Parts: sequence; structure tokens; C-alpha cells
Amino acid sequence: MLRPFIVSDLARCQDLWTELMPQEVLTDLWEVRACFQRHFQRPAAFVACADGGRAKGLLPLSWMEESGCYGFFPGETWQGKTWLEQNCIIAQGEGTLEALLSGCPSPFHLRYLSERGPDLPAAAVDEIGYLFRPPQYGYEMEAYFQEFSGKSRKQILREVARLEERGLELRYGHLPDFELMVAMNRERFGDYSYFADPRFTAGFRELFHLLQERGWLRLTTVLLGGRPAAVDMGAVYNGVYTLLAGGTDPETPGVAKLINLQHMRLACQERLREADFLCGDFTWKKMFHLFPRPLYLFSDQAQSHQEAPAAAAGQGA
Repeated sequence: MLRPFIVSDLARCQDLWTELMPQEVLTDLWEVRACFQRHFQRPAAFVACADGGRAKGLLPLSWMEESGCYGFFPGETWQGKTWLEQNCIIAQGEGTLEALLSGCPSPFHLRYLSERGPDLPAAAVDEIGYLFRPPQYGYEMEAYFQEFSGKSRKQILREVARLEERGLELRYGHLPDFELMVAMNRERFGDYSYFADPRFTAGFRELFHLLQERGWLRLTTVLLGGRPAAVDMGAVYNGVYTLLAGGTDPETPGVAKLINLQHMRLACQERLREADFLCGDFTWKKMFHLFPRPLYLFSDQAQSHQEAPAAAAGQGA
């Protein structure tokens, strides 16, 4: 019989995570999660169950004191909500999910759950993520633009061309631009910036260094007339280009469209499976015909957190 148990020792939690988590996407990696755990220092509460000594299920939780609930590990929060996407509950075999849920402490609020996990009772759509899929267009931007009406295509390209006329330069992998991105994001969004919380900033900076060491980092800077107008940070892992955060000059409207087109071109050039622009219902994402992918919410409490302006979440237009 499957019996749930809770693990709080972080070394044992890491062993369970490494054994069971599939490591298909960037946020499946313990090293990525640990960047934030080291700075938020949430108490871990990993619900697990085993059969014959073999672990078969894992629901990795952290206690988030200021939110008054358990969230998905490591409980890194922005505006009271966890931020890392593609969270996954592992339930192998019949009865495993039921055992995990019977041992789940309350209250809990689990965001951004992936479709890869088991079907959860009463789960609801949390937010929609948006993907660009280069293979769908034969890795050709011209084929991608055929999806647009002639009027829409001309409008986008005309707006981008106006910016390029100011003297476009693209700078890649210039590591000091990370701090520039943080400063631009803070300046534009103030208390709604990711980087308003020093814990989040420290965890994100550690993630930046991890990605650099692994060779996965993509740091892109747009310069117009020699001045930085936008900086985005992303990562390429397992054929997916994930855009993680960015900063833009508020005096340069439309620059986000320009830099996001550059990300899409890079995804085509490197023949990647996907470019993941994450959640956030920005106008440009629908305008650019990105593929919508729902992520799910599983909670035993009412949603009460204040919504922050969408553009603070990264890839705003």
C-alpha cells in the first residue's frame, strides 16, 4: 500500500527530485531551482510515496510564510506568487496521485502546472504561455510571416523599420548587460519589477551565472544610435529557447517587438524546437500568432493576491 510521507531535509529532497523529475525543460533542473532556494530559504515539504522501497510519487512544496500557504518548490515569489513555470507533479502508477494528495499539507496554492503531469481534480487554467515553433515554418521567417494579413505584416515591419533607421546594432553575450537589464526593469516597473525583491534579484543573478557556465545563456541587447534600448535574458536547453526576463527603455516604444523578432530569428537560425515567451497576456503575443499553451492552477484556497501590471512580467511591448 502506498503511504505518503513528507521530507524536509534538503539533501533528501534533492535526491528525490533528481530521481523522479524528468529534466525535460529548464525548470525541471534542481540546479535552476536551487538558485532561488538559496536566497528565499523556504522550509521544504516534499510529499512523496514509495512502493517496495522505490519512490513513485513526488509533490515538491515549500512553505511561503508571507503568502500563508504552500507553493511549488522553491517558493520564489513575485507579487506574492511563484514565478517559475512548467511545474510538474510526479505520480507513477495507479493510486499514486491519490496517495500524494492525501498527504498534502494545507493550505496550498500550486501555480503554472504543466500538462505533462497527471490530471488533477478541480484544476483550472492559471495562465496561458505563448510559444513560437520554428519547425512549423521550415525554420524560415518569411514562411512565418505568411500567416499574417498583408496589412498586419506591413504594420509590424514598418514599425520595426522605423526603429532600425535610428542605427540598429545587436550585441550578444555582453555579460555586463545583465546589470543593465535589471536596472532598466526596475526603473520602468518600480515596485512591480521582479527585481524589487532583493531575494529574487540574487536568485536570478545566480541563475544568470549558472546559465553562463553551462553554455545555455542567451543575452541579447538592442542598441539604437549607440544607446541600449532593450536587454533580454534567455536560455537554450534541450532545443527550447526560454525567454526569462528583460528590460526596455520607456522612451523607445515598440522596441520589445523588435527584440522579440530577433529571438524568433535566432530560434530559426539555430533550428530550435520552440521559443517559449512564457505567460503574460501581452498584445504583441497574439498579434504575432504565437501558439497558446495553458498552464494550470491547483489550490485549496481562493485567489486573493493582487494582480500586477502584465508588462512587469518581462516581454512587454
